[in-house]
Amino acid sequence: MVLDIMLPGISGISLCQRIKSRWDVPVMLVTAKGEVSDRIAGLEAEADDYVAKPFHPRELALRAQRLVRRTDSSRVVVTAGVRLELDPASHDVIVGTERVSLTNTEYKLLAALISHPNSPLDFSQLLLMCWGEYDRHGDREMIKAAIYRMRHKLEAAVPGSAAAIESVRGTGYLLRADR
Repeated sequence: MVLDIMLPGISGISLCQRIKSRWDVPVMLVTAKGEVSDRIAGLEAEADDYVAKPFHPRELALRAQRLVRRTDSSRVVVTAGVRLELDPASHDVIVGTERVSLTNTEYKLLAALISHPNSPLDFSQLLLMCWGEYDRHGDREMIKAAIYRMRHKLEAAVPGSAAAIESVRGTGYLLRADR
């Protein structure tokens, strides 16, 4: 989650503390406040990273990518009674007890979905999380095709497992997880 500190109505630091007390989600604070005391306050609020403005969009994207990769809990999820575990060494997913080979694109998309279970991710978010960009020509079609192929691979390994990846009409995708 990328969060600005200066929000209307609530401090981004307070919101960060609330989020971190309820969910295990990486939070990056972005702000014009770049003093050491501001950075310390943000990190004391349990933010995982702190970026002061001005920054280059690519820097923000790379930092977000690193946060997603570092989140170890983003490798395993139980969905529809089936355990999905990512294997970063081989770019495979273990569905129950079956190992399924994924393409690099499929693996990145599944990793993004697993890292945010039960949260819909729109196409822009998926692009940013997987490739560090948020606007590429043909992006929606590329994501749709990769999700389609991935669902078929999951379904072939363990019937019913593909239903965990839901389309969110007009938005993107969601991985429905039990925990």
